[in-house]
Amino acid sequence: MLQKSPMFAYIPAQDVARARRFYEQTLGFAPGRELGGGVRYECAGGTACFLYPTPNAGTSAASQAFWQVTNIEQEVAELKAKGVIFEEYDMPTMKDGIATAGGAKAAWFKDTEGNILAIIQSL
Repeated sequence: MLQKSPMFAYIPAQDVARARRFYEQTLGFAPGRELGGGVRYECAGGTACFLYPTPNAGTSAASQAFWQVTNIEQEVAELKAKGVIFEEYDMPTMKDGIATAGGAKAAWFKDTEGNILAIIQSL
């Protein structure tokens, strides 16, 4: 049943105003509907994420969400030019912030709230 329904990501924020500046000014997201102190951002393919206030932001050591891209090197370069800092993990397949493994390339960065976000390119 659930697999036939749309799925959306929640992105926690301790400081929603600060997080909105990052998502809107740095990542270039257009804000959508505001609800309960948070904001929804529409993405491609009918997907979306909801940035919401909570004191628990940044507490997960795992990725909160990822974007599927067709050219990860271009996306990483564009985000680095906007000041986004990519995570460097101790992985033998990681070069310039991009890891290649398991049929995909991946790069991770943190938002202003400490949430880990990823960019993925299938190979």
